[in-house]
Amino acid sequence: MAERSPEVELSLVVFGRREVADRVVELELGPRPGTALPAWEPGAHVELQLAPDLLRHYSLCGDTGDGGRWRIAVLQPETSRGGSRAVHENLRPGAEVIVRGPRNRFPLVDADHYEFVAGGIGITPLIPMIAEADRRGASWRLTYGGRSPASMAYGEELERRHPGAVELWPQNERGLLDLDVVLKEAGLGTAVFACGPDGLLAALEQRAAGADWTLRLERFVAGQVDDGENRAVELELVDSEVTIVVAPDETLLEAVEKAGVFAMSSCREGICGTCETRVLAGRPEHRDSYLTDEERAEGDVMMICVSRALSDKLTLEL
Repeated sequence: MAERSPEVELSLVVFGRREVADRVVELELGPRPGTALPAWEPGAHVELQLAPDLLRHYSLCGDTGDGGRWRIAVLQPETSRGGSRAVHENLRPGAEVIVRGPRNRFPLVDADHYEFVAGGIGITPLIPMIAEADRRGASWRLTYGGRSPASMAYGEELERRHPGAVELWPQNERGLLDLDVVLKEAGLGTAVFACGPDGLLAALEQRAAGADWTLRLERFVAGQVDDGENRAVELELVDSEVTIVVAPDETLLEAVEKAGVFAMSSCREGICGTCETRVLAGRPEHRDSYLTDEERAEGDVMMICVSRALSDKLTLEL
């Protein structure tokens, strides 16, 4: 199984807040005097506990060399499940928030050339990657799509800082991103890093099949999964000394909670990794967008918010 990055739990203070685009606020989070923030690498994200039962994950988009501040940018979409609304309404300068992390499932790998492709708020994890690629003297290019210039956080700033390497693609002026144009020079040795809406990522996955270049994605929503038919499964929770039956119309996580067993969870879509649970016996049926193919094949862990079982029984470390 892939090694997990060490992380901490800290009570951080909002030291700065500014609007960086329509409905996008940037927060600078830092510790009280005497507390240090752990180091992090491009691609990392943190988990904010916005209420006792409300956890959300946001990419770090600041300077990896700034040991005193973590920076995130949060979009409040027209329809919110509560997380972004809580950030926009409650996290003002001076407010405190519990933060866990950093975690990194989207690291910057070595490559001869980088093609960074961002859609909307998906620009956030790519900003530190661009800075690191620039620091290394690596060859890179960013194509950044959004609804309009006003909606594209950090767009003008990136364009000014990296003239000739950044192409902004506002939909109201140029239409949808033309990925065939964006990737026309991508070849062997090129690593494409992308984050944004699922439609954009799905289109990139289609083009990556059989291509010479490699693709690495960060999802904010769950990707399309070919779900099998749900069936009942026996679930043994070793730590809690409980055995339950999960009905076809409920998730493993829902059944665990119904049995009175606490399990950490956040997105309930299989993208954040919060509900990752160790599998002690049985064969999980992975339906998440978080684990790598290698981790799925090993079968040591699963995301109980969306995944199910290929065997009649699963034994979990819960």
